[in-house]
Order: sequence, then C-alpha cells, then structure tokens
Amino acid sequence: MSIFTEEQAKAILDKVIALSKADECTASLSGSISGNIRFALNNVSTSGIVDNADLAVQVAFGKRVGVATINEFDDAALERVVRRAEDLARLAPENPEFVPAVEKQTYKASPTFSEATAAITPEYRAQAAADSIGPCRAEKLIAAGFLEDGQSFVAFANSKGNFGYQKATNLDYTCTVRTEDGRGSGWVGRNLQDATPFKAGQDVRVAMRKASDSAAAKALEPGKYTVILEPAAAAGLISFMMNFFDARQADEGRSFLSKKGGGNKIGEQVYDPRVNISADPWHPEAPVMPWDDEGLPREKTAVVENGKVVNLEYSRYWAQKQGKRATGAAGNLLMSGGTKSTAELVKSTQKGILVTRTWYIRMVDPQTVLLTGLTRDGTFYIENGEIKYPVKNFRFNESPVIMLNNIEELGKPVRVAGDESSFVMMIPPMKLRDFTFTSLSDAV
Repeated sequence: MSIFTEEQAKAILDKVIALSKADECTASLSGSISGNIRFALNNVSTSGIVDNADLAVQVAFGKRVGVATINEFDDAALERVVRRAEDLARLAPENPEFVPAVEKQTYKASPTFSEATAAITPEYRAQAAADSIGPCRAEKLIAAGFLEDGQSFVAFANSKGNFGYQKATNLDYTCTVRTEDGRGSGWVGRNLQDATPFKAGQDVRVAMRKASDSAAAKALEPGKYTVILEPAAAAGLISFMMNFFDARQADEGRSFLSKKGGGNKIGEQVYDPRVNISADPWHPEAPVMPWDDEGLPREKTAVVENGKVVNLEYSRYWAQKQGKRATGAAGNLLMSGGTKSTAELVKSTQKGILVTRTWYIRMVDPQTVLLTGLTRDGTFYIENGEIKYPVKNFRFNESPVIMLNNIEELGKPVRVAGDESSFVMMIPPMKLRDFTFTSLSDAV
C-alpha cells in the first residue's frame, strides 16, 4: 500500500533528517493509489490501478544543493538516498538565489479527502463506463472517455522542525460523443474531490445532445462576435493568463503586468470591475493542500478585486530581494460570477455563438497574453435567445486580458480541472462581446 498514515510517514522522515550531515535537510514523502478506466468505440479498452510512493531528499551545504529520490524505505535505502543527495550537493555549484528551508510552520487542515472517492472500486469504474456507453449505443452514437480517480498523501519535514501531513482524493471524468458519420461531436467533463454527486449516466446526456445537435454544421464568416464561453472553454484561457501573476516576471518587464518605466501594476485597474479572482485552500468545492511546494502556508488571498490587481505571487527569493512578505503559492483559482446557468445566458442573447470547449491553445504574445486556439465539440449560433443551428469550428486569436474587459455577463461558477492534477478552478460561464474568430476549421 502506498498510503502511509501520519505516524508511518513521520517515522520515515525523522530517520532521514537524523541521517543527514548537511547544513540543512528537507525530505518529502508522497504516495498515491490511482484507478482508471478508458473506453472508445462504445467498448472498454483499458483499465488499471497504479500504486506508488516516493521519497525526495534535498540537502544543502551552504548554497550548494543536492536532491535525490528513491522508492524504497528500509533503513539501508534511506541511508543511501541521503548520502547520494549529499554527494550531489558537494559537487554542485553555489546557487546565487538559494533560500534556506522554511522555519517551523502551523498549517490549518483543508477538506481535501473524501471517503466516498477513496472507496471507489473497479466495479464502480466499470459501471461508470457502462452508464456512459449504454445510452450512446441505444441512440447510435459513439462514446469515448476516461475516468480516473485516486487517493494520495503528502508528508514533509525539515531539519528546522517543520512537518506537514495530509491526504487528498480526486475524480476526473471526460467523455466525447460522436455521431456515427463523424459529423457531430459533444463533450462533457467532471472534476470532483468528493465522488458522491457523480452520475456518469446523467452527465453523458450533455455530450450526447451536443453531438446530435452539432451535426451538419454551417460555415459562419470569421470576425468579432458576442460569445458565451462555457466554463471549460473559458478555463483554458484564464489559466494561461494566471501564469503571468508572478511578481518577478512583472518587475523585470516580462509580463502584461509590467509597469511602463519599471515595477508592476498592483493597484491598477486592469479588468472590468466585475472581475474578482481569489485563492482559498479551504474553499468547500475546490479545497487544496494548505501549503505550497516550499512548505509555506497558503492563505485566503484576493488576486483581482473589482478589476484591480491587488496581489502577485512572490517566490521566497524575490520576496526577500524586494522586501516583501512571502506567502504560499496559490493552489486553486476562484473567479466569482453571478447566478445564471449557461442556458440562462443563452436566453438573454440576441445574437452570438456558444462555445463548448477550447483546445490547442498556444501563446502568440506574452506581453499582451494574446492566445490562439480552436473551438471544438459543439459550437452553436444563437439568435433571439435560442440555439438556431450548429456552426463550424473556429480558430480564435484573443487575449483573456481584453476578453475580461469585454464582459456582458458572468454566470454561476463551477469546478473545472486546471492545468495540473493538484490545480483546480471555479470558473463561471461568460458572455463576452467582440471575441475574435480569425478562420474556420473543418475539424469537429
């Protein structure tokens, strides 16, 4: 088993710290049990369980740092990995940006663990696949999808007395449904910490409907349109933008948040006043670990408030250099909105385009966060509050910074998966004006 109790994890970490002869030592122990099932062409293709645990040891002699990892935990293995890290540290050049290990911290636990998710069995996964495939087969549609669930733990300790331990769970489900002739495509995705509300048989109906409704798509002239981005469609653009909320990038002139003449745009109006973005490790629908990768406690933090940038992320090195207080890097992204669903935003739209999903997003200009990408899995023309017909997919060229200055209305935020397994977001559907589509795509 790869899920260690707090007592088991601490015993291993204490041994590692005691073995080290370096000036300082930090050890991180993590483990997970992850199950999955994949289906395509209305049949299960693969399933499996991955069970793993790893120990990483970082030591420092002055500003010389060495890191070694291992997945054995007997006394001889622990001795071996510590000596390997120390050997590497002695050979390493000095790191001019070295920051010592954090002092002893206090962490407030966050609700990252669900017994229901941890209890998922192979039979549960098989039933989820059957519930996705059965309705599609009955309506002559073709389903392809992936369900992955898991439980994990993280524990760490250092030679200054700091220690942390916590367990987490996660479930991620995606399903793409195609028409038999391949002309229509729909998609649905669910990302949850607690599997209790998950119902694959209900969720797949969303993808089925979009697949059927998106066949025989018409070509619409590229240009600027009012769009409604579903949360999954907006998430890709927003997460790209948030990568630039780093104080060092901004201070050094490498970000859209760099101020002309030097410095950053903290305190400046960058977005529509309705834009509010924050981070909160204890958010009930999107909890994350209460510490970051360096062991700093995370805090509930406003990032954008009424359109103004109020906080940037400072690494420990850059905070020290700039005379700022370092805080834990955000683990989630929470964007506030209104109360309306995507369907309700459609009803209030005279003319526009509904976008289910965006993909293949690439950076064009880091200074403006200009992105290019494609729509997929259901793009529809809206007229007089109704979806009139499907349209061919578009390539877009758009900056989320400009996009969030062209807001007409924001809906109710929902949880969506971020750009890494531990990163989650709450994103609302968005009605935006003047969204730029540059060309058509024949892909569905």
